[in-house]
Amino acid sequence: MARASVVAAFALGATMLGGCAGGDFGRTRASFLSDDMHGWVGREAVARVGEPASRFRLTEQERALRDLAYPFIEPPRARPAWAGVFGDYVPIPAPWEQTVAFDATAYGRRLIEEPHRSHASRYGVLIEDVRNDITRIESFFTVALRVLDLDAKRNASLPYISGLSEGEAANARARMRENALVVQWVQQCIHQRIASYRWAMERLVLTAPDPMAVEAERVLALLSARAAGAPLQATPMAGQPVAVRG
Repeated sequence: MARASVVAAFALGATMLGGCAGGDFGRTRASFLSDDMHGWVGREAVARVGEPASRFRLTEQERALRDLAYPFIEPPRARPAWAGVFGDYVPIPAPWEQTVAFDATAYGRRLIEEPHRSHASRYGVLIEDVRNDITRIESFFTVALRVLDLDAKRNASLPYISGLSEGEAANARARMRENALVVQWVQQCIHQRIASYRWAMERLVLTAPDPMAVEAERVLALLSARAAGAPLQATPMAGQPVAVRG
């Protein structure tokens, strides 16, 4: 009876995830990079709130969640483009306990101060960065919904698993906590990136007016709408507000 109940808890999810088998999620990493190269994202997220990480192996969907999270967690244009070719990925501290306020002006100041052939090229970089985020946000939330849906079913199945040890239950709950915090981390970063892009666009309009500002404003409004209409609702970390300046 217990076994049947566990299977039933996942039955609905199986039909929803049937289309994943032939998709590209989880298979975008180059062969010379580790499958779990972004596994630290979940561990970092829980470590900063004083919680242990799960000892369970990551599922394909959980790996995809962390892979898709990293481009949002890393500040835009934070390193030269060539660095990514060689897998030069550096772990980034989770924001829950950071003492340094997020600087919404950093991206724009870098964009304006770096040498460019023309002011139009600066607008082009901004527009490209925003468009890339629009593309990424859809993929991330698609995977996040799948992971959190499976976690809800995992949580519902715990009372029905025979011989469940305390260690197994603790690892399951730890993994669910990791996944939820990764999603919250990305949602926070998306709003920070929007603030950075907006500051940059306004300073470009101020210092170098150009007709391309219309397109920059359009794509930024689209990204803001996608973020506001996300199918997931982030729950801020209680007592751990993240300061923003700029």
